[in-house]
Amino acid sequence: MVQESSAVEQAIVRALRDNLERIQRTSDELHHAVNDVVSACSSNKPSNALPPLLRAQTSAAALEASFEVLLRFITGSLQTGSHSPLESQIADLVGKFSAEPPAAPQRPQPAPPEPMASTVDVQPAVEEPVTSEFELPTEPETLPLMEPTAAAVASEPESEGEFDVNRLTSEEQELHRRANRVAKVSMQDIKMLRPEQVRLGRQNKDLCIRLKDDIEKAHREYDRRFKPIMDHPVDYFYRWMVEILAEGDAHALGDYPYAMPARHH
Repeated sequence: MVQESSAVEQAIVRALRDNLERIQRTSDELHHAVNDVVSACSSNKPSNALPPLLRAQTSAAALEASFEVLLRFITGSLQTGSHSPLESQIADLVGKFSAEPPAAPQRPQPAPPEPMASTVDVQPAVEEPVTSEFELPTEPETLPLMEPTAAAVASEPESEGEFDVNRLTSEEQELHRRANRVAKVSMQDIKMLRPEQVRLGRQNKDLCIRLKDDIEKAHREYDRRFKPIMDHPVDYFYRWMVEILAEGDAHALGDYPYAMPARHH
């Protein structure tokens, strides 16, 4: 009898838990509907209160029906009268399932270790020497020098001996390449930015005076970057001024404001 009562109580508790969420949701809907009715009462149109009133009525009816069903279920289940044989069997089954503890999970038996295969001695592969089809050139790459124009050669001072860039160290040769390129780009920029001043400077042979600010700015940068080779007997800055700004006429520069190193030939 005690087991039967316990099974019935568990069934009642489960029924209450299953219906609790639905009852709570219906109660919230009723609460919102009542708030809407209160808000509609402040309106000048009475018809605004009809929709929330209908929702409140529907929610209240649903709550009433749910409570009535649960009340009948609980009172009927707790009656102490005689039960039919079917109800007794159901109560016994519910009690058995609730009383029996769940079976403990069984751990799988570990598989027996498999014998390891005998190690096989592997001979390391012998790499064959790779022969290259190409041979590096043994002669060093020569650095071509830019030939100055006749006017530039005539205006540069001369001294005895011959200057060969290829006899310098690799670092100095790289500085000469960069200096040649930077000087050329600087003169091209001045010609592109000041085309009218360059034309007038060639015409009046006063390029160094007319473009003084641009030339000084470019020469300061040139001197800062290539100071280690400024004493070498080659002046790329002057040569590209003659080639680009003066179009080969060294006299169009006017008075060149920078000292040029002695040129060896």
